[in-house]
Amino acid sequence: MVNDVQTTRPDLIAAGGRARALFEGHELADSARALLVTEPGGVRAVYFPAEDVQTAFLRRNDHATASPWFGAATWYTVSRDAKIIENVAWSYDQPLDDGAAFAGYIAFAPEHVEIQLDEPAPVPRVDAHDPPYV
Repeated sequence: MVNDVQTTRPDLIAAGGRARALFEGHELADSARALLVTEPGGVRAVYFPAEDVQTAFLRRNDHATASPWFGAATWYTVSRDAKIIENVAWSYDQPLDDGAAFAGYIAFAPEHVEIQLDEPAPVPRVDAHDPPYV
């Protein structure tokens, strides 16, 4: 029997609004260009463009993991206000083909960082019988 978790690819969409990552109330990332990924099993992660991340508070560590879809992950430790937390963020420096969209992005572990997502602006509803707008 085939395990769906291993064969189902993650869904990737634009976050649709502003996304922020906060550590102990301090902003680590703020972006209007974040990507939202839902992996099989419902696990969600927000990926921020590295240029929208305050990388001065992050340093690479030796932890390593791999995703069957995205490849080898590089992990980071956060150091802020005399607090040091291991494995708070990860990135795919050389992602596999399925993870190409993540090159240059950093995601944060929700158990260590508060993720805030703005709701995208509502799209006005136009009924089929309404005349086209000029």
